[in-house]
Amino acid sequence: MTDPVRVIVADDQAMVRGSFRVLVDHTPGMTAVGEAATGAEAVELARRERPDVVLMDIRMPEVDGIEATRRISGDPSTAGVRVLILTTFDLDEYVYAALRAGAAGFLLKDTPPADVLAAIHVVASGEALLAPSVTRRLIETFARLPDPGRRPSARALDGVTDRELDVLRLIARGLSNTEIAGELHLSLATVKTHIGRLLAKLQARDRAQLVIVAYETGLAG
Repeated sequence: MTDPVRVIVADDQAMVRGSFRVLVDHTPGMTAVGEAATGAEAVELARRERPDVVLMDIRMPEVDGIEATRRISGDPSTAGVRVLILTTFDLDEYVYAALRAGAAGFLLKDTPPADVLAAIHVVASGEALLAPSVTRRLIETFARLPDPGRRPSARALDGVTDRELDVLRLIARGLSNTEIAGELHLSLATVKTHIGRLLAKLQARDRAQLVIVAYETGLAG
């Protein structure tokens, strides 16, 4: 029997926390292991409970969701915890920073319940939630903000093969592994191999950070 996906809900609004918790607890194969009203509480809970996924609001008192994500992703004891950011439809100005901090993806707060559950499963399995209708648009918006101090040179892609660049471009467009395989006429196993090599060469934590590299180096966009 597969262990249930363990989830922490972090949001400063009690009604939002409660709604997500009820949704998770009433879903077979999933369980809520705690709630947090601040980023600091989320970090403490993550260290204590070691959940699979934290649903993390960005705007919270004391420690916000970005700093909490950074602390969770940067702590070896919680390095395996995946953070799924809760954001509003009007494009939080902090979304890009959340990706840089190690977020695995995004959920809109008005996302239908079935899609919330699917998103939790996606990030718990080690993938990043990069749905073209949501996350790619967010990344494109914030990656193009003028901030030359944070943009690496295209030389960051030195050592990446032409085929790996093809795969990286499609990842940045929000395509799944299966879609990339179809687009490039490759086997799924070959696509996964290319992605593994990209992660190693670009020192990226996950798929979301590969997208960041693609936009920051000008490969995508």
